[in-house]
Amino acid sequence: MRGESERPIGLGEERVPATEAADIETIVGDLRRQFAATLPQGAGAIARRDQHPKAHGCLRATFMVADGLDERLRHGIFAAPGTYDAWVRFSSSSPLMSSDKLRDAHGMAIKLLGVPGEKLLDTEREAETQDFVLANNPAFFVRNARDYISFIPAFTEGRILSFFFGLNPLRCRLHEFFNMLHATKQAVSNPLQIRYWSQTPSRLGPGQAVKYSVIPRLTGPKDPMPPDEAQTPNFLREAMKRTLGADPSGPGVTFSFLVQLQTDPVRMPVEDATVIWDERVAPFYLVAALHIPPQDFDTPARDTFAENLSFMPWHSLPAHQPLGATNRIRRRVYEEISRLRHEHNGVPRREPTPSDPPAGSA
Repeated sequence: MRGESERPIGLGEERVPATEAADIETIVGDLRRQFAATLPQGAGAIARRDQHPKAHGCLRATFMVADGLDERLRHGIFAAPGTYDAWVRFSSSSPLMSSDKLRDAHGMAIKLLGVPGEKLLDTEREAETQDFVLANNPAFFVRNARDYISFIPAFTEGRILSFFFGLNPLRCRLHEFFNMLHATKQAVSNPLQIRYWSQTPSRLGPGQAVKYSVIPRLTGPKDPMPPDEAQTPNFLREAMKRTLGADPSGPGVTFSFLVQLQTDPVRMPVEDATVIWDERVAPFYLVAALHIPPQDFDTPARDTFAENLSFMPWHSLPAHQPLGATNRIRRRVYEEISRLRHEHNGVPRREPTPSDPPAGSA
């Protein structure tokens, strides 16, 4: 009888390495120690996210599921047309609250509200949210848990190049390096005007895997990149403020929310998030629109609300279960870091609901 590794892999199928559970516990332990070593000191100092701590803005939005979708796409929240209130957080990936003048990867995290049905996390079965976590690059730069163990100290100790280039040329991670470089060196003038990808796959009903992408529906040219001398430390937030304004009659911003179906389990692997799924082989399908209306989001109340939110792919219905090594790592890591920072900040962890009081102004 052929072993598991010899049997042809199917669409949407995960294959978990025997050592992965232990490797993930090593990762969680390393991050706990890092969290304790870097806790901010002083009265009123807050513990921020270890990744994507700097938010350019947290915005009210509406997520509208399209009618007439292909039967393959009608699962979970896409099963029927409908509208959800949402929060959308735009961020930079650096673990430091760095100036926007420094090139960086960027994130877009979407939290839908009022989503019925039991969720995946044991601690939040009754939560009413569904999250999608995206970045401005289609591929990640760490393959698996074993590699992540090496990545963490290289990243936290400021010697990240040692993760990609070691003394042994056979251990060089050139493919991963170019993924990281592409993500962090893009010139971004406005987070509301760029494309984002989930990077990692998720289930979409039984026997299917998908990736997500979000594309702005631009009605004019993108904002030009400001010259170096005109770039302030928070020029990305300022660009978003100009785009949205505070005029309730303005158009706001709309994104297309797209789904890409896995069509080849070998060339489009579930387990390796460093591999881009070729759009020429597997095109993206429009399933929803995300509309962000004009609003004044640059307020202390909104920033505090955003700081206390947690975004993770595992805030999810089973129909959208995150798949692959990176997501299995995220399940433990995101939940642990969220628990630690909320405990340190003295803030209860809870998922928002549509009936919550408005956060911030407008």
